[in-house]
Amino acid sequence: MKKIAYIILAIIPMLLTSCSGSEELCIMSYNIHHCRGMDNNIDYKRIAEVINRVSPHFVALQELDSATSRNNGKVCIEELGKETGMYASYASAIKFGGGSYGIGMLSKEKPLTTSVVPLESSGEARRLLVVEFEKYVVACTHFPLKGDDREASARIVCDALRGYKKPLFLAGDMNCTTDTQEQKILGEYFTILNNSDECTYPSINPEECIDYIYCLKNGYGCTVKESNVLSGDSIASDHLPLYTTVELSY
Repeated sequence: MKKIAYIILAIIPMLLTSCSGSEELCIMSYNIHHCRGMDNNIDYKRIAEVINRVSPHFVALQELDSATSRNNGKVCIEELGKETGMYASYASAIKFGGGSYGIGMLSKEKPLTTSVVPLESSGEARRLLVVEFEKYVVACTHFPLKGDDREASARIVCDALRGYKKPLFLAGDMNCTTDTQEQKILGEYFTILNNSDECTYPSINPEECIDYIYCLKNGYGCTVKESNVLSGDSIASDHLPLYTTVELSY
């Protein structure tokens, strides 16, 4: 019996070790203004170069044109996917200019599934794009301009995402600062990972932080190792890109 007890005691730490672990992930968010920079030039390679310098695992993108007349029929997310070597996912929000306009995501890992959730908006339609991977879920959004719409959209986002059992990240242009009611609603289920004291908009002489990266409060440890707004990339878009590197514990 003593021998069996010793064997059990020896196995338990091994089992605990095999069930636990940690890894670093880099998540980026970037409103790319349909790749039209502050110099009025549409330049996919310029946006891709910004992303490639960071080399994130996932990047949530807002204001993407897909086969519109103003982008000469180009599909933004496909062009950026080719330039970065990442998998591309897209969610159309509105029909526009002979094509569509919406949000998207680039990922180093091939997605398992994608889904799109309509948000509340009395103006331009908005969406939540949810991309599931083997070990994570990453969601992208672009919130409406009106406060009431943002509050309603925040509740929709919480309802749509709070039940996931994998580590989940949410990123996007939220069109609001941290002191708003919609951020309080999100704060019930999500933790902000980026430094909201670093302003993201406008890209030239930025005045406020309206772009965010969050993690869902669902039991996984998530420690921020690095958080940056790329203030040197002020010409590529009207927003500054931001990213966080986190250590995820299982």
